[in-house]
Amino acid sequence: MAGGSDAVESKSLSCVRCGKPANLQCPKCMELKLPREGAAFCTQDCFKASWSSHKSVHLKAKLSALGTGTAGGQNSDALTQGWRYCLKKGQDRSPKLPHFDWTGALRPYPISSRRTVPAHIDLPDWALDGIPKIEPNSDLQHVVEIKTPDQIERMRETCQIAREVLDAAARMIRPGVTTDEIDRVVHEATVAAGGYPSPLNYHFFPKSCCTSVNEVICHGIPDARKLEDGDIVNVDVTVCYKGVHGDLNETYFVGNVDEASHQLVQCTYECLEKAISLVKPGVRFREIGEVINRHASMSGFSVVKSYCGHGIGELFHCAPNIPHYSRNKAVGVMKAGQTFTIEPMINAGVWRDRMWPDGWTVVTADGRRSAQFEHTLLVTETGVEVLTARLPSSPNTFPWLKA
Repeated sequence: MAGGSDAVESKSLSCVRCGKPANLQCPKCMELKLPREGAAFCTQDCFKASWSSHKSVHLKAKLSALGTGTAGGQNSDALTQGWRYCLKKGQDRSPKLPHFDWTGALRPYPISSRRTVPAHIDLPDWALDGIPKIEPNSDLQHVVEIKTPDQIERMRETCQIAREVLDAAARMIRPGVTTDEIDRVVHEATVAAGGYPSPLNYHFFPKSCCTSVNEVICHGIPDARKLEDGDIVNVDVTVCYKGVHGDLNETYFVGNVDEASHQLVQCTYECLEKAISLVKPGVRFREIGEVINRHASMSGFSVVKSYCGHGIGELFHCAPNIPHYSRNKAVGVMKAGQTFTIEPMINAGVWRDRMWPDGWTVVTADGRRSAQFEHTLLVTETGVEVLTARLPSSPNTFPWLKA
């Protein structure tokens, strides 16, 4: 507590707690240059007794100082309601914006508490403690599973639910909507269908979907930031239903987006389409990266190398790995009955990436934008079935599809 000259003008002030004349002032409020009226106390005892409620004033002031305008005001309220910045891969929270050498204009915002799942929903083995038990030690990390007819039918059903959930999220996207609100829609739609949002608490991931904005390549955490006109945002949804997973994502335009971003997103969509057209029995997994890299490079873009597609089924992630870049070392050939994702991440600038302090959010090393699209696929006897394909009811969000 401070006294002396800083308390001279405080003689006419009243104690925040008891209303008595106040001669002392909260030192943190002085440091933050906050109004004296909300920082005056008559004694140390009153100050200590008020601390648990009074300190929220400091949190509001710190977040407002970030210069985030309307969204900053929203975040100030959020912090007093238990919202915090995510740290340590989802295992820790902080009221302070982490220090980091940010590569672009985007910053993390506070996140809300973890959403709950009704008791009747079947839970994957990481739901309660954040640690997958079966997946890491499964033989299917090394052997590409041929799905049974029952597994395939369950995956068809699950993937359609995942598509409907993503479509519900897509209808939400517009300037002024927070990514946390998108996560809420994903969570509620998944649970309403009887499914579990696979990302929730997977290796401690704190949310039910990933929302990756602008320079975020993948694994962005839904938070209190409002989408702004001109943003692009990828929403990545995975649903666990009847013991299997269905995984897909799309990158959407927020309001009026510049032409360079349009070209990036369309090229990424085309990369996925070209890769899917290759899928059939006998094709080497490594060929997927060749066709994606060729199309992206011809358009002046680069392909992320740190993250790849993956096998999927009763396990969220398993063999095979599906690299999206050329001259990769993927082993094996496609066989009927296999299921996996292809999910190219295409950058406007360099392909290299960096990780934010939260341990999840992957951003471009140069701060330029990135886009991604993903489908879950089934290799058939004659070709491929896109299990997460767009439905007649899917929102018509992409101009090139209208044409």
